[in-house]
Amino acid sequence: MSDSKIRLDRIYTRGGDKGETSLGDGSRVSKTDPRIVALGAVDELNGLLGLVIASGGNPVADGFDLTLVQNELFDLGADVCIPETSKPSDQRLSVTAEQVERLESWIDAVNDRLDPLTSFVLPGGSLAAAHLHHARAVCRRAEVAVVALTSETGHHLLARSYLNRLSDLLFVLARLANDEGRGDVLWKPGG
Repeated sequence: MSDSKIRLDRIYTRGGDKGETSLGDGSRVSKTDPRIVALGAVDELNGLLGLVIASGGNPVADGFDLTLVQNELFDLGADVCIPETSKPSDQRLSVTAEQVERLESWIDAVNDRLDPLTSFVLPGGSLAAAHLHHARAVCRRAEVAVVALTSETGHHLLARSYLNRLSDLLFVLARLANDEGRGDVLWKPGG
């Protein structure tokens, strides 16, 4: 059992039936609020990472653990769900520069194992690679949603960087899952 103070006895509350939901500070906003759109995209990405892991696409043996990324995405969501005026930045869960740098080191380590690309890669190949490409596309959408949010508030800049690097990591992991790139499906312009 975890040391978490979270306890969910009841899953439905009926609180969102009128198109509103609560933020982390208890304030109510429309479900179309840019903050909720960003959270939804991050949540969808996390669900897809669960699918990647379940399909065998989590190369833990290579030092990469997408379960760690899933936990960090929850932290990112915890930060995004609280308006900037509610809590000082030093009292929030948030993405760190070290987490972004770790993603960069993972990208470099995987990319060193792959042949350079001579064409764009189509999503596909192995099942794990296809799931990783799908997760990458959703990660890009989550990044765009967080960018839209940060352009309004000026906050969550490391969250943007994290999602940007994560999409790159998912791309190289998809190539890794495609027999280290040898099974990539290459784009044939006009074909």
